[in-house]
Parts: sequence; C-alpha cells; structure tokens
Amino acid sequence: MKTSELLKILKKNGCTLLRHGSRHDIWSSPITGKQFAVPRHKDDVKPGLLKGILKDAGIE
Repeated sequence: MKTSELLKILKKNGCTLLRHGSRHDIWSSPITGKQFAVPRHKDDVKPGLLKGILKDAGIE
C-alpha cells in the first residue's frame, strides 16, 4: 500500500497529524490514544510496518 493511501485511511478514521519529522510524520489516534510514526516516502509501506500502524491507530 502506498503512503498516500494509508494517509487517506488514517484521516477517514479520525487520526490527526501532530507534527512533521525529518523523514516521518507523527500521528495520533483518538481510538487508542497512541502516537505512531508514518514514513513520508512515496514507496510502498512494508506489510509488517503497515500492520503495526493500523494496530496503533485502532483500525485493525
């Protein structure tokens, strides 16, 4: 999954961008209350990382 597709899913589920890092953005989930990093590159997000991000966001 591309980073842009992941960001659309996060926004749809109420996650908010807290700050921009040098290579990653820090997001927060209202569902879990956790903060998590999302890479800002245009390549595909690896399956393990994607699963972790979705878990921290409370989506999966």
